[in-house]
Amino acid sequence: MFDIGFSEMMLIAVVALVVIGPERLPKVARTAGHLLGRLQRYVSDVKSDINREMQLEELRKLQSEIQESARSVEQSLTTEIQATRHALDQTAKAVSGDLTTTPALAQTPMATAQPAVAADTLTTAASNPVSLADAGKPGTTA
Repeated sequence: MFDIGFSEMMLIAVVALVVIGPERLPKVARTAGHLLGRLQRYVSDVKSDINREMQLEELRKLQSEIQESARSVEQSLTTEIQATRHALDQTAKAVSGDLTTTPALAQTPMATAQPAVAADTLTTAASNPVSLADAGKPGTTA
């Protein structure tokens, strides 16, 4: 704090001895020591309060950043959920539309014959070593 050497301290001690006197010098030195101790504690308390406030401000900034990040994630999730819900609704409408048209097809004679043809084709394909991809090529027997 102060740049005081040994010679300056000796000069201050001699002047204090002459001015204050030998009887009161120990009491004044003790009082000065107590006052310096209080001053050091006060400075230390102020430093710790300033450091604490700085850390508190950093934590507040971090908290606001985290809250903003959480809001962003929440918004993106909400958007994705809404998009998925919309896609599922459209799929459900398409499937329900297909289900309403399917019973009309089932009543026709062609619709009842098709599953048997399809099952016959699958059993033939399973027993034939030629793959279904090669079935349309010339030179293969299907």
